[in-house]
Amino acid sequence: MINTINLSFCTLRVYNNIVIAQMNEGIALTYDLIDEMVETVVPSFKGEPFVYITHRVHSYSVDPTIYIDVSQIENLVGFAVVSSNHMSLESTNVEKIFLKKPFEVFSNMEDSLHWANQILKNSLSIVEY
Repeated sequence: MINTINLSFCTLRVYNNIVIAQMNEGIALTYDLIDEMVETVVPSFKGEPFVYITHRVHSYSVDPTIYIDVSQIENLVGFAVVSSNHMSLESTNVEKIFLKKPFEVFSNMEDSLHWANQILKNSLSIVEY
């Protein structure tokens, strides 16, 4: 792990090319909170590709339209949700509509990390001319 960042609404664990977020219980994830998270985390990757994993341990609400803006983060190459809560997993069907990046749902962290590493490997092998 490179860094743990505690914001008023979540904890972010930042690794080389992966950030794992755990939101606090009962928060409403809004544009303002997403902006704060983006301003805090994205510079850590210095333009390099990264994957965002949200570990949904607690119950909280998400405005799915925030993913329209999240899709604009150029070096974000994948988004994963890890949860064992059926209701939380159901809400991802709506969230996926708004995010224009690879988006997967997992029941455990190990599978999400494996997927994230594959996405990163694929993104690093893409050569732009």
